[in-house]
Amino acid sequence: MRGGKLNKRITIQKLVDQKDAIGQPGQEWVDHKPLWASIKYLNGIQTIKADGEKNVAMASIRIRLRTDITPDMRVLYGTTIFSINAVLPDEEGDEYLDLACETGANEG
Repeated sequence: MRGGKLNKRITIQKLVDQKDAIGQPGQEWVDHKPLWASIKYLNGIQTIKADGEKNVAMASIRIRLRTDITPDMRVLYGTTIFSINAVLPDEEGDEYLDLACETGANEG
């Protein structure tokens, strides 16, 4: 299986505990690693959430194999934020990592 072109620049972000200017604890998304990737949209649906209708898209994002990506991180591509639902290793070639992602459900 060919990996396709890794021609999109993405940024992996992770949620870290931080204190604000007056010392109050909180969390903030910070950049973890910029990477080259390919993005393939799998499907899209419209769903009802508490605050109204939302358009949700499912995507597979392929990156080169690495061990420091977890489902509690997220992917930023331009202004689009993808939640990582699962991290799937390439069982055949051991070259790539596929990120099963979703965008739109949690955007306000």
